[in-house]
Amino acid sequence: MIRRTLIVLACLFGLLLLLPVHVVEPAHAWGFYGHKRINRMACFTLPPEMFGFYKRHVDFISDHAVDPDRRRYAVEGEAQRHYIDIDHYAKGGEDPFAVMPHKWDDAVSKYTEDTLQAYGIVPWHIQVMYARLVKAFARGDVDRILTNSADLGHYVADAHVPLHTTENYNGQLTNQYGIHAFWESRIPELSADNYDHLVGRAQYMGRPLEVAWEAVHASHMELDSVLAIEKRLSMTFPEDQKYVFEDRGRNGMRTYSREFANAYEVAMGGMVERRMNASIMTLGSFWYSAWVDAGSPDLERFEDKDVSDSLKQVLKAEQELFDESRKGFGRDHE
Repeated sequence: MIRRTLIVLACLFGLLLLLPVHVVEPAHAWGFYGHKRINRMACFTLPPEMFGFYKRHVDFISDHAVDPDRRRYAVEGEAQRHYIDIDHYAKGGEDPFAVMPHKWDDAVSKYTEDTLQAYGIVPWHIQVMYARLVKAFARGDVDRILTNSADLGHYVADAHVPLHTTENYNGQLTNQYGIHAFWESRIPELSADNYDHLVGRAQYMGRPLEVAWEAVHASHMELDSVLAIEKRLSMTFPEDQKYVFEDRGRNGMRTYSREFANAYEVAMGGMVERRMNASIMTLGSFWYSAWVDAGSPDLERFEDKDVSDSLKQVLKAEQELFDESRKGFGRDHE
């Protein structure tokens, strides 16, 4: 029985390779809640020519915003597509953004592909996903438009998280272990209902790779504040006020208290909301730009089309692997 199940799953993943769907990735930036919210709200940045199509499929695009995180439980090599430890390249006090070539081939020539893969490739992977979305629009392939749109949203959102730009991604180097899930998951879950995500209309972006790098740079510029403010607040909060135990399913878990989370947000001056909103605007602009680059196809003729049964089978298989797996590839942030 086990052997038969494995054969079925292998066949389904073989089908995934035949569907020009997308590449996958891992890590837990923004948490499931935040990723879904970013993808959903990005739909409302689109012009009328695109909005009808995206509104029809808004549940698919938001629900599948977390697929790249799920695939890390089945696909080795996914993790590095979610981040870039740009500070690894800051040798001798150099500005890592000044020494790191933006183009992939140039970066490989300077640092080798093994090194780039070891320390993350999110800006380059965003460019890859963008190109795939352009092709999907040009071909009129609903499966690929939707899956590439959802996946691109995940990577774009990850690039907007400060802790996805550093080797100290979970505060493990500064005795702040757990700050990753706190910043990108706990805070949005507690506060996002009060955020204003109406960020305006998507804009055409003719340089997807440069836009991806700009997102990473802006995130990294916030990193010192993310760490320093949490450390300063931790010195003023007694342990029994900083943490609480909450029921999660059948288990209780230790997490940051609402009081500490609120104080942290106030001290950061709304940084989490700003980075979420930047993700939403950038994502909507990427979708819009890909549509324009594909020749602005008429999406109304796709209105009656839904995702194919073959794609549904692939997604079901991925979900089953996620449900059954205990540990994913790459590093954990929780």
